[in-house]
Amino acid sequence: MGRIEEFLVVFFVGLLLFGPHKLKDIASSLGGALNEFKKAMNPEGQNVQPHAAQQPAYAQAAPAPVRRARKSTAAKKTKASRA
Repeated sequence: MGRIEEFLVVFFVGLLLFGPHKLKDIASSLGGALNEFKKAMNPEGQNVQPHAAQQPAYAQAAPAPVRRARKSTAAKKTKASRA
């Protein structure tokens, strides 16, 4: 729990010093710098994800099918009584 408390203290101090708009700008520029650093660390330009590269194509999980909820008999009866 010590790390979360430290993060909150640093966040609130930064919020008080810079304000919400400037803090947003600082965070976006920091994120852009991290992305550029990641690109520089990968000189071949390959965006390989380690987990996806190790698993064969057939081992990847398929998305779960979407099922519609069935109407209850009470809903059917009220609909029939309205007509």
